[in-house]
Amino acid sequence: MLIENMQMAFHAIRANKLRSFLTMLGIIIGIGSVISIVSIGDTMRSLFASLYQDIGLTQTYMSIGYWVDDVRESDYFTMDELERIKDVFGDKITYIDSSAYLSADARAGEKTMKFNFTGVDYNYTDVQPVKVLYGRYLNEGDVKGRRGNAVLEVDSAKRLFGTENAVGRTFRSDVYGTMVEFTVVGVYEVEMNAFQKLMMGGSDDTGSAFIPWTLLTWPNDRFYQCHLFADESMSTAELDRFYDDLAYYVAKMKSRSPEDFYIYTAIQEMNQMDSIMGGLSMAVGGIAAISLVVGGIGIMNIMLVSVTERTREIGIRKALGATTRDVLIQFLTESAILSACGGAIGILLGGGVVMLGGTALGLDVVVKPSVVVMAVTFSAMVGIFFGMYPASKAAKADPIEALRYE
Repeated sequence: MLIENMQMAFHAIRANKLRSFLTMLGIIIGIGSVISIVSIGDTMRSLFASLYQDIGLTQTYMSIGYWVDDVRESDYFTMDELERIKDVFGDKITYIDSSAYLSADARAGEKTMKFNFTGVDYNYTDVQPVKVLYGRYLNEGDVKGRRGNAVLEVDSAKRLFGTENAVGRTFRSDVYGTMVEFTVVGVYEVEMNAFQKLMMGGSDDTGSAFIPWTLLTWPNDRFYQCHLFADESMSTAELDRFYDDLAYYVAKMKSRSPEDFYIYTAIQEMNQMDSIMGGLSMAVGGIAAISLVVGGIGIMNIMLVSVTERTREIGIRKALGATTRDVLIQFLTESAILSACGGAIGILLGGGVVMLGGTALGLDVVVKPSVVVMAVTFSAMVGIFFGMYPASKAAKADPIEALRYE
C-alpha cells in the first residue's frame, strides 16, 4: 500500500513539474540555508579547536588578580620563584617563563621596521615547535647569559635584511631605554593556513622574533605574570587539581589567599569561544529555519489546489472501496515526498556551496551526517504537518458529491 501511494505521489509530482518545483523552492531555500549556516558554524568551531590545539590547550597564565587593591612588590614573580615552582611540580609543568613581550623598532643599517619580540626559554620549541630554516634556535647559554641573540621569522628577516638567510647579521633595538645590539642566530618558519594567519593577527609591516626572556625581565628581574604549559597527558580532573594546587602553593609562597590569584588557561578561552560560536550558529540557523514555515505554507496551498483538481479522482477511489484512511495516507504521502525532495535538493545545494567555499579557501569543511538526517526528517515532517489539513479535507469528501464534481 505504501509503495502504491508513493508511486501515485511521484506520478502527481511529475504531472506538474514546474508547480511542484516552485512548491519545493521554499523548502529548498530553508533547508539549504540551515545546512550552510550550521556547517559553517561547525567548521569555524573545528578551526578554532585546531588553532587552540596548535597554541597548546594547557597553556596557562597566572598573575595577581586584577580585583586585588593592595598589590605589593612581593606579589610579582622572580626567576628564583619560577625555578621553585618548576621544582615543586616537576613533570606536571613542561615549560615555564615570564610571558615577556616587547614591541619596538629594529634598525639594521638604514632600514627600520617595527618588531614584536617574544621572550622565551631555550626549550620553548618543546611546546611550540617551529621549523628552523637557517642557523639554530636559542640555546641554554643564550638564555642564562642574557645574550643579545635573536631568531627571526623568515619573512621578517627578508624585509629587514633583504635576504632570508640573515644568520650572522646584526640589528639594534631599544629594550626598556637601553639600546641592545642583537645578532641573528637563526631564521624560522611557521606554517599556517589562511584562517590561522587571520586569527593570529599581526601586520605585514611588523616583524616577529624570539629573544631570551631573561633580557625582558624588567624592572629589577620581577615580572607581573607567570606563563607555563602543563603536561598534556593529564586528564581534565587532574588539570583542575593541578591549577588548584598551583594557586595554593603560589599564595602560600607570597603570603596571600589562593583567591587573590588569577589563572587563565587556553582551555577556558577555547570553551568560551566554542560556546559563543555554537550559540551564534544555532541562533542564525533558527532564523533561517523560519523559511521552512513559509515553504510549508506553500505546500499546504498547492495541496489544497491539488485536492480541488482531483475531487473526481477521490470520488472514484472511494466508490471503488478506498477508505477515508487510504485517501488520507495518499495525500499525506504526496506532501511528505514533496517536502522531502525539496529537503534533499536543499541539502545538496547547501552542502555543495559550503564545500566549494571550503575548497576555495583551503579549509576542511565539517558537514555532520546527523544534521543532514535531521534536516531531511524535519523537512518531511513539515510536509506532513502542512499537508494534514488538505489530506483531511480530501479524505472526508463525500464520494457521491465528488463523482458529481466537474
